[in-house]
Amino acid sequence: MRILILQTFPLWGSGSGTYVRKLSEQLAKKDQVAVICPDQRKIKRCRLYPVNLPFFVAFTGHSEHTRCRLYSQISASEFFAVYKAFMKTALEAVEEFKPDVIHVQHASFLLWVARFIRAFYNIQYVVTVHGTGVLNTSIDRRYLGLTCDALNSAKFIIAVSSDTKRWFLQVYGRKYLPKMRIIPGGVDLDRYLAKQPTQLISKKYRLKDKKIVLYVGKVTVQKGIEYLIKAAKNIQGDVYIIGTGADRGRLENITEKMALTNVHFLGYFGQDKFSELLSFYHRAAVLVVPSIWDEPLGLIILEAMASKTPVVASNKGGIPMAVKDGKNGFLVRARSARAIAQACNKILQNPELREKMGTEARKTARAGFSWPRITAVIRRKYVGALR
Repeated sequence: MRILILQTFPLWGSGSGTYVRKLSEQLAKKDQVAVICPDQRKIKRCRLYPVNLPFFVAFTGHSEHTRCRLYSQISASEFFAVYKAFMKTALEAVEEFKPDVIHVQHASFLLWVARFIRAFYNIQYVVTVHGTGVLNTSIDRRYLGLTCDALNSAKFIIAVSSDTKRWFLQVYGRKYLPKMRIIPGGVDLDRYLAKQPTQLISKKYRLKDKKIVLYVGKVTVQKGIEYLIKAAKNIQGDVYIIGTGADRGRLENITEKMALTNVHFLGYFGQDKFSELLSFYHRAAVLVVPSIWDEPLGLIILEAMASKTPVVASNKGGIPMAVKDGKNGFLVRARSARAIAQACNKILQNPELREKMGTEARKTARAGFSWPRITAVIRRKYVGALR
């Protein structure tokens, strides 16, 4: 089978980028895979068709492009220039690669590209719904009409969590329910191990004897990092924030005004610092995900759990699919610095609890979210689309 994946963002720096990278690697073990995206970094055994964008733009921001434009704020002519770049590359890929099926990422404008290809080349397509695409459409209705039209012709609609499915149906309409399936993203259990070397980061970041509370991800308002910082004054450990984004300056100001000495901004860890990220996942006592929006099940949560690290997270969106309160972490009320501090301290003060929750976290990742298992389910949808 020849599979063409359309991705809106680069292969690093976002959840959907990681999703595409890992899914493509797994699919390429059996099938021929090509990926269209605004990136030139290679994926093992996959063909890449880089999109040359006139300027970088994202739905909510991007870790590698902190000053990027937002789709909800660009003009019609600016959007057309971006759309034309994607369409041009997609048509070149279709003519050369000749795919059997297309897999679109995000319920947004790349569906319009797939709809055009379906009309002129008779190639079926499926779509995976990630949260930021739905968020963009919910705040900018310009993207709604053409996306709904393209969804009508999609063979299957995959939502990465039950809450993402609910939100999608609320924004786009319940008529798409019969063709929807919930298939979460996965985690590479061979890459995110229960044991990782930590000597390098311990020396580099002076972590000796420190109890580490970790945040990884975009630094945007929706991520709720403000409440983790406000919790830090009562957390009996050090908070390390890995990531960057438009909200970093404001959060650093809050940290300075509160005179916090246990909050550390480390910036974005890209491909060049991936080994350090693996070590931080293992070295941390707990990962905190303090989102204030209906977060889909973030892959960062699965990565930490695979690394045998418990998670404290907002009880919102798709997070409860993986985080089971009191078992492999704690679910807390969103926007509550007090609840975050209390949950973190329970783990920091009790090494036995941390070990027990970490073991359960790894079991959860292995049982329900391994990439080979997830890929097999998605591949069956491709086969169904060709019938």
